[in-house]
Formats: sequence, C-alpha cells, structure tokens
Amino acid sequence: MNQPATVWQTLIRRVQNDDYRTVLGLLLLLAAVLILAGIGMRSPWPADEPRFAEVAREMVDFKQWLIPMRGGEFYPDKPPVFMWAIAFFYWLTGNLRLAFLLPNALCGLLTVWLVFDIGARLWNVRVARNAVLLLMLAPQFLLQSKNAQIDAMVACWITVGCYGLLRHFFTGPSWGWYFAGWAFMGLGIITKGVGFLPLLMFIPIGVLAFRDRSLFAGRLTWLCLAGPLMMILVAAAWLVPMVLYVDHHGTAELIQYRNNILFKQTGERYANSWGHIQPWYYFLKDVLPLHWFPLPFLLIASWKPLKERLPTNPAILVLLVWVALVILFFSISPGKRDVYILPALPMFALALSAIITGRSPARWFGVLVTGVQGLIAIALMVIGVLALRDFPKLVDKVSDYSTDPAQLHTLGLFVFGCGVWVGAVMIVLRRRAAMVRQFVALAGGCLLFSFIGYGLMEPLRTPQNVMTAVGKAAGPDGTVGIIEFSEQFILFSPIDVVQFGYYNSGIEQQRDAWRWLAEGPDRYVLASTKDDMPCFNKEGARSMGVAHSDIWLLYSSEQRKADCPAPTHPKRFHIPRPGRWLD
Repeated sequence: MNQPATVWQTLIRRVQNDDYRTVLGLLLLLAAVLILAGIGMRSPWPADEPRFAEVAREMVDFKQWLIPMRGGEFYPDKPPVFMWAIAFFYWLTGNLRLAFLLPNALCGLLTVWLVFDIGARLWNVRVARNAVLLLMLAPQFLLQSKNAQIDAMVACWITVGCYGLLRHFFTGPSWGWYFAGWAFMGLGIITKGVGFLPLLMFIPIGVLAFRDRSLFAGRLTWLCLAGPLMMILVAAAWLVPMVLYVDHHGTAELIQYRNNILFKQTGERYANSWGHIQPWYYFLKDVLPLHWFPLPFLLIASWKPLKERLPTNPAILVLLVWVALVILFFSISPGKRDVYILPALPMFALALSAIITGRSPARWFGVLVTGVQGLIAIALMVIGVLALRDFPKLVDKVSDYSTDPAQLHTLGLFVFGCGVWVGAVMIVLRRRAAMVRQFVALAGGCLLFSFIGYGLMEPLRTPQNVMTAVGKAAGPDGTVGIIEFSEQFILFSPIDVVQFGYYNSGIEQQRDAWRWLAEGPDRYVLASTKDDMPCFNKEGARSMGVAHSDIWLLYSSEQRKADCPAPTHPKRFHIPRPGRWLD
C-alpha cells in the first residue's frame, strides 16, 4: 500500500501541474506568506523608511496632500505617489507600523501576478511558474517588497508598463493594455522619475520590425504615437496642480520646491550626481552577483539553450535587450545605488525562465550554489559564536546602538540559529536541486527574520529609547528642539518637536535654538555628542542614551552660554506631538 502523500508532496504536485488558476493561486499564497510576514511588528528603519513614513503621517495630520512635507517644511526630493499610498493606509487603519509596509507588499504581489500572467501568455504555465520562483529567489525582490523604500513601487509600475507593451506586441493587438502600460509609466514618473523606462523596449522592437515588417503587423502603427500622450496626462495629474499651486502662492520656499523636484532631482541628479558615486561597472561587479544571486550565474550556465532559443523567440531577445538597456542607463550616471536596477529584475526572471524551462544548466552551476550555501551557513554560525563570546569588533559595532551586552548575545544566538537553518536545509534536501535548497533556505530565513529578527533589531534600529527618555525629562508639557534632526527622532517623540530648518547648517540651527530656548518655559534642545555646540555648555547636559552610533544629550536653558551670534536664516517648524501614533 502506498504511503499517504505528505502536505509537501501534495503542494509540489499541484504547483507542477499546468492549470493556470491552481498554480497562480499557490504562487500568490507563497508570495503573500513571505512578503506579508512580520508586517506590523516593526517600526520604520533607516535610511529611507522613517522619511517616507513621517511625510505620510504629516499628510494625514496636517491635511497637506499636494506637496509632501517633512518636519513641517517641504520635502523636495521625491514626488508624492509613494507617500500618498502610505498615508492612505495610515488614514484607513490608524496604524503607521502596518501602513508604511503595505504599499510595497501589495506592489510585490502585483508584480508576481504580472510576471506569471505574461509568462503564461507568451509561453506556458510552466515558464510562468518558474519565472515567479526565479523572481522570488533573487534576494533583492523579497527584500524590497518587505521594505518601505520607493523603488519596489516604481519597479511595479515599470513592470505594468512592460506588461502592457508585451501584451500588445506579442499576444495582441491589445490597445487597451498598450495604453494602460503608458499610463503606468506616467504614474512611475510621479513616483520616482524613471517610470518611462519601458519605452526603451521600443528599441529592440523597432529593430525586429525593421528586419521583418510582418512580425508586428497591425500592432506597430501610427496609433502607437498616442501612447506618450497617455503617459503625459497621468504625470500631469499631479505636476499641473503642483505648478499652479506654486505659481499662485509664489513663496520662495514653494518656488525652490518646484525647481528642485522638476530639475535638480531629475536631469541634474542623473547627469551630475552629488551622492552615491560609483564606477561604471558597479552594477555588474557589486550588485548583480549578490542581489540577484544566483540568476546571473544561471544565465551564464544556460548559454547553450540561450543560443538555441534566441533566434526563434523574439520575446526573449526583446526582454534581455531591455534589461541590458536599463542597466546601461543607470550605469552611465555617476550616482548609483543597488536598488536602481530593481525594475529590470522581473523581466530578467521572465526571460531566464523562458530560456531554462525544460533544460538543465551546466553542472558547475549546482556546485557554485551549493558552495555558496555552505559558506553562508558556516559564516553565520561563526559570527553567532563570536557574538556569544563577546568578540571585540562585534561588541564595538553593537555599542553604537546599545550598551546592553545581553542584546549582542541574543543577536548572536539568532544569527547562529540562521546558520543552523541553512545547514539543515542543505543536509535534509541534499538530493534536491541546488536552487530548490536555495529557495527553501531563503524562504525560511525570510520568515525567521520577519517573526524573530524584527523584534531583536527594533531596539537597535530606532531611537525610541532616547525619545522616551526625552519625554520623561521634559514632562508632558515640554517641547524639544532637535539639532540636525532625522525623521525617525520626530516619529518617536512623545512631546511637541521644533526643528530649525533641514537645509540649514548645524551651527545655524544651533544659533536659532539658543534663542528659541530662552523664549518660553519647558523647552529643551536635543543634539548628539558629535555636534559641535559653541552656543551651549555640554557640562550639565543630560544623556538620553545611545541611538544611531552616538550618545544624545538634552540641553536646558541652564546650558546656554552667555552669548551666541544671531542666525542668518532662522527657520522654525513646530510639529505637535508626532509620536502619538505609538499610543
């Protein structure tokens, strides 16, 4: 008598069949478990999450939705769509811990559906299934879907744009999806500027059409020229009201905001970046091998099936050329961050799946993946043991965030456990393919970090301890002025906050704070020990604790020096009890 099938075996059989709805349902369930795990269990963490969460909170609290504000002043670095999404869920749920992660989580699930559906339409359910699994295998996809950086959302809108063009040119004509794709490019522009990237797909499509005019007959017509109009109309839905609002009020701050968001943060930032400067090969050397592992190596290991399928499958060629053009586009700019090329990942996974489905990669690929898994397991266990034994460099690292040695030991135990998990997967699934082991190890690690790691990291990644101490020292009627604030300190303040101009220098802010402190009772100034304080005496200032690599000191009027030069451009922004979202 056959043994009853295990739940695992049943799931494997179902996900391996060719029924569209069954396979899609299981993949969406798997993606939802991995992406939604831990939502509501942590606060916004640096570098970008607190900024976007604070902007969204101020949208709801101050009713200023048209132009984003951060700490009471205009935030000119990004368009508002991503912050609108967080603000909507914050307004809907009243829970910022839940709201700030939901937009990217839902965008991640939408991206999964888009990749699966277009894969099934272009090829079959097997290719679509493998494409989704490859997408979730790349660490960057899960990491960004579970974070609150803006890139996962713009990557989703770009994927919708690519989906619309692919539906039209390769499974169409489908003019509805064609124009929808262009509309989402416009939405991508007012999310993070680069939403137009799908139009690069017209380069390989145009070359193919020039070589064979019958290839896109009835789909590449003069009507295609109306697509950019749809993109412009959607982008204009925010840009036009914003410009009209600025022109109507005409303040210097609004004009500066308009010029910054329209010019400095777009063309100037691309052509003459002032931060994150990297060499041209940064993505090829430092990002693709690590953040997309093992997908780039799988492409190299599948060189033979690639050569066989490229001549007969133009969709693969278009996808790969588009991915290369996106990487080239960001490589030209001197400023680079690893997340910039995230929009290319879904189409790369789709093309790779079409290449490898039904074929096996070179034997060295499995050896490589197994070797990397083993190194990761050993490295995690070694780091865990060193943490438990108070290795000096690890003690120094953690002391930047906490002086409690028990936290280092707890983290060490967790890291050691993650290493044991990876090692156990390698042993138990040793007869499975290397990529299966990699996926199980990654998925398990994702869940461990979501349900356990979040709680362990929360005290180290937030200044809640510092701001709680400030609230107790200042009292419920107190107000704290923060020198060179970060958004996270505002988010966690249980009392009113005053900030003195984000773009003012630290000395300029301090001079303004020196005067503000004397203008009323129950006022205090918070600054880090790294800040030079020529207007205040550090002697007598009270330590509020350690956060973000520094000790934070609270100054009262007693620490004011006898005199301090007047600020050149005084700015004060009052934020009433921002930390009430924690109540």
